[in-house]
Amino acid sequence: MVLTGVLGRQLATLATVMVLLLVSSAAQAAEPVSKSRLGGVAIGGHDAVGYHELQRTPQAPAVEGRKRYTVEYKGAKWHFASAESSERFRADPERFTPAYNGFCANALSLGEGLVRTNGTHWEIFDDNLYLFYAAAGRERWTDGNWKTFKEAADDAWGVLSTK
Repeated sequence: MVLTGVLGRQLATLATVMVLLLVSSAAQAAEPVSKSRLGGVAIGGHDAVGYHELQRTPQAPAVEGRKRYTVEYKGAKWHFASAESSERFRADPERFTPAYNGFCANALSLGEGLVRTNGTHWEIFDDNLYLFYAAAGRERWTDGNWKTFKEAADDAWGVLSTK
């Protein structure tokens, strides 16, 4: 039976609204990512794969990605310096996505919430990338007991990433 007229249009409109609400709810339930407000670019446009190849002492600057090599993941645009780097990320994004999706690890460990980073201040612990809002946060982790700080950040992330 085909519904026509006003009732058919009303049912079609109701169905469309329900689908949009479901899609909106699913998008809101996704883990947050540290990204720019305009453009939705993750971690300041830096190459998430590149950090793993940088000199750590003294710390080399983060590698800028290019719009040309963009991968969309977790609702954000991730930029890379090369096609090879973007393909490595695409093949195993969980390996290269920074802890806490790029939010400041130090702020989380101090109970300060989700503080965006721009990818400038970074460190690798146990082959995982951690980003920091400022150099002082990174220094706190490298000079202190980063494993204890990580436990506190993990607890905070567990609560905040599901809101």
